[in-house]
Amino acid sequence: MTGFAQGAARLAGVAGWLLGWRPDEFWRATPAELAAVLRAAREDEVVDAGVDGVVLDRLRAMFPD
Repeated sequence: MTGFAQGAARLAGVAGWLLGWRPDEFWRATPAELAAVLRAAREDEVVDAGVDGVVLDRLRAMFPD
């Protein structure tokens, strides 16, 4: 079993490499936030954006910039 320091260093390295996080961003993140981002990176969960093509087209027409 690894100690806290070894585990934290490994996770900080993964966050830096995979997510582009600097050390301060890693240490400010909660474990739940880090887990959610890593799950999304692995595509372990499907997130419903709540916007379909019709809504997106309507928004594009309303905000053409």
